[in-house]
Amino acid sequence: MSYRILPLVLALAMVGCSTLGDAFDSLNPFSSSAPKMAPLKPITVSTEVRSSWSTNIGKAGEYTLSPAVVGDVVYVAAQDGTLARLEDGRKVWQIKAAVQLSGGVGADAKMVVVGTRSGEVLAFTAADGRPLWQAKVSSEVLAAPAVGEDGVAVRSGDNRIALLNLADGTRKWVYQRSTPALSIRSTAAPVFADRYLFAGFPGGKLVALALTNGAPIWEGTVAQPKGATEVDRAADVVAAPAVDGRQICAVAFQGRVACFDMGQGGSMVWSRDLSSASGLTLDGRYLFVTDDKGAVHALDRLSGSSLWKQAALFNRKVSAPAVKRGLVAVADGEGVVHFLSREDGSFVARKTTDGTPVRAAVQSIGAGFLVQTAGGSISKFEAQ
Repeated sequence: MSYRILPLVLALAMVGCSTLGDAFDSLNPFSSSAPKMAPLKPITVSTEVRSSWSTNIGKAGEYTLSPAVVGDVVYVAAQDGTLARLEDGRKVWQIKAAVQLSGGVGADAKMVVVGTRSGEVLAFTAADGRPLWQAKVSSEVLAAPAVGEDGVAVRSGDNRIALLNLADGTRKWVYQRSTPALSIRSTAAPVFADRYLFAGFPGGKLVALALTNGAPIWEGTVAQPKGATEVDRAADVVAAPAVDGRQICAVAFQGRVACFDMGQGGSMVWSRDLSSASGLTLDGRYLFVTDDKGAVHALDRLSGSSLWKQAALFNRKVSAPAVKRGLVAVADGEGVVHFLSREDGSFVARKTTDGTPVRAAVQSIGAGFLVQTAGGSISKFEAQ
């Protein structure tokens, strides 16, 4: 979810709707009163980055349609129902569902799953795109389904998490919790890890759910809502958590970034104030996160201490970062992909796409990075 306090729009109960007004404009970077994007200054290119391949799948419309990477295979979708399997940028198969798609793609080696705004979940074979089954969840699907050995996990727009049977899409369980009157619509997929299914929620909570029955096993506090108004108190985990080994880390809008030890029952390792609706990633001893102003931060993942900060992309609606081979890649609201040094955050290269926003997180694939734009361009970039 790129700088997503939205087009992601604020999802509210009717109570408190009249309290938005100018406060919403001050939070929404797409409003006319929001600060303008910082112009890009010339950089000194010190690393050669080339486009390995590029193709187009179709427009995402108002949605965040993230691709799924399984090894070297990429599955991509467009709002009009187009779904395709790419290998080295070549379309191995392409189909068109009879309905429009609203969430990103989930996949493993056998199955590809997508969702719709009416809450339909559609599964296809990974080998040839043949339909497998269709299921229904409680509301629109904005997040990519997560496909794991224990089932297909689907987050619906009302923040319910459903686990569906791999074989036929029947429901195994549903988890739901009360939500604040005002919350941010999340496009963050649930994450399978360490015998649990993890998901972030409004109110700043990261929850570990039992795979057997959906019962909450532990709950981590990423942020505490605070402030006088509902807008001020919107402290939601709206990006997918990052997992590496026993450590799981998450970040909240108007909140904190925090890391927890899954081996110690979810005990907090550290936290620090930092607001993000884009997301984060882990790499070795580093944690990389994009804040809600567009700055990219490198933190020590063991302590949370700051290693560097790149603030030259102010208000450029910067995506969540990906890291590979000493480079950190982010993309912005004009479809520009920025490559930073992993060690000091300096710009080392820059590439353009089709000029439309990149809302989905940049992903690593093989030795490079994968970027999908709202205009439907899918590109793989590699450093030479």
